[in-house]
Amino acid sequence: MSSPDVSIIIVNWNSKDYLRACLQSLGRHHPPGLKLEIIVVDGASFDGCDRMLAAEFPEVRFIQSRENIGFARANNLGARHAGGRNLLLLNPDTEFIEDSLSLLGARLESLPKAGAVGCRLLNTDRSLQTTSILNFPTILNRVLDSEYLRRRYPDSSLWGNAALFRQGTTPVAVEALSGACILIRKDCFDLIGGFTESYFMYGEDVDLGYKLRKAGWLAYYIPEAQLVHHGGGSSRQTVSNFSTVMMRVSCHHFMRLHRGLAAATAYRIAMGGSALLRLLLIIPLLPFGNQFVRHGRASLGKWLAVLRWSVGGKPGRT
Repeated sequence: MSSPDVSIIIVNWNSKDYLRACLQSLGRHHPPGLKLEIIVVDGASFDGCDRMLAAEFPEVRFIQSRENIGFARANNLGARHAGGRNLLLLNPDTEFIEDSLSLLGARLESLPKAGAVGCRLLNTDRSLQTTSILNFPTILNRVLDSEYLRRRYPDSSLWGNAALFRQGTTPVAVEALSGACILIRKDCFDLIGGFTESYFMYGEDVDLGYKLRKAGWLAYYIPEAQLVHHGGGSSRQTVSNFSTVMMRVSCHHFMRLHRGLAAATAYRIAMGGSALLRLLLIIPLLPFGNQFVRHGRASLGKWLAVLRWSVGGKPGRT
């Protein structure tokens, strides 16, 4: 039996309904001529996706983890069982609206030094998802990162996603791609050791892009390929204090791994200073409601949580 062209790896955690819709959309837009292998790893959610897959998608290979091992370890587990030349790392809350996979595969084969490619992600309402492209964290771009500045200057080089706002369909080399959908060469994935498993939540995709570039490969954004990413389907959270802090924890971990203890310490101090400054600006404006502070007391709680973490506190699930 010949090896598959692409092994699709999907990590499930309480996302059975999204997973079903994802696989149905893949069936509607199956790439002609490509032999696919689909592997689903459940991270101890035990949400019944095993029974659903057996009944509706018997060709899918299912791997049950007995514990919630996180996004990175679950993807690596799936990759160890994959036989494809390329891996499609795919979130369960994605939906194919065209044959994006054929296009991504063709670009992966033709672009110079291409190790991975990603597509233009769309929200459920088909608006642009600005996290399709990611950048490597620095102290400056994290201190300045805010909803207001991103709305005011969406194509700033600080965010690393200017390619999203360019006209045309020319592929662009970028620093990192959203982990919602990455097509990567299996030999590249193995060479760089897959996802770094010391991450549990957030940051794994940026770290993967960094290791890929360090190994001499490039990640490309392919604007002509589109995919809906419903977002939030797995975590069932919008913006909680816990997830806000965990994003900072992941950035701190990235700094520690790739730029050293001094940079990681400086980042933590900078985050504390940034949080304190924002609190000093928010607190006097709270009596005026959302007229001046867009998310009111939610913003207060968020920056208090970041400040607590910056001085050594642990993230709490709030």
